[in-house]
Amino acid sequence: MQYISRLDRPLLRDQALATIRQAIVAGDLVPGEAIRDLDLAERLGLSRTPVREALSHLAEEGLVESKPHSYTRVTPIDPVAVRDALQVVQAMHGLALRLAVPMLTTDDLARMRAANARFDTALTEGEIAGALAADDDFHRVPVEVCANFAVAATIQRYTPLVRRLEYQRFSSSCGADSVAMHEEIVVACEQGDGDLASRLTERNWATLAAELAEQPETTE
Repeated sequence: MQYISRLDRPLLRDQALATIRQAIVAGDLVPGEAIRDLDLAERLGLSRTPVREALSHLAEEGLVESKPHSYTRVTPIDPVAVRDALQVVQAMHGLALRLAVPMLTTDDLARMRAANARFDTALTEGEIAGALAADDDFHRVPVEVCANFAVAATIQRYTPLVRRLEYQRFSSSCGADSVAMHEEIVVACEQGDGDLASRLTERNWATLAAELAEQPETTE
């Protein structure tokens, strides 16, 4: 039984992390909103410890910020920081495609198409969280296949900063454009054209720049 107890707290922390992150991404917790760990713990039915651990992790992701003895709040969307993160994420996904194309199997391509179908369905039904998950599944295939740990780690590190832009884009009619873009990427992969697949992937991620341009100025 001691091993079960050791797993409990990390599991609760991860659940708190996923829930709070989704609330920030979806705008339930808006940029600049103050956060109290006690309030969140009560709403989640948890103790303060896993919530504090989750907030600490979200601070590392850039979604939460704290000033000692003053506040903890949802990080305002900083266009400069998000732009920098987007450029890195965009480049890493492009590199992943270039590296992965020679190794992609028919099963891998089928996984990408299946993820894109789920993505299309989720967008049509207005299930934005489902669309984000399916989009992740689509782009995850080449990242896994290329097996470059630095690419994967860099994507994992900087994606949270652009996640709110993804949610905004997929909430609009413009998000449906990504379905056709995904199919073009798969076709380029089938043709064995890694350079083209890479460029198409980077173009796909570049669509978030339009969302970034519409963000209000950051205020303190």
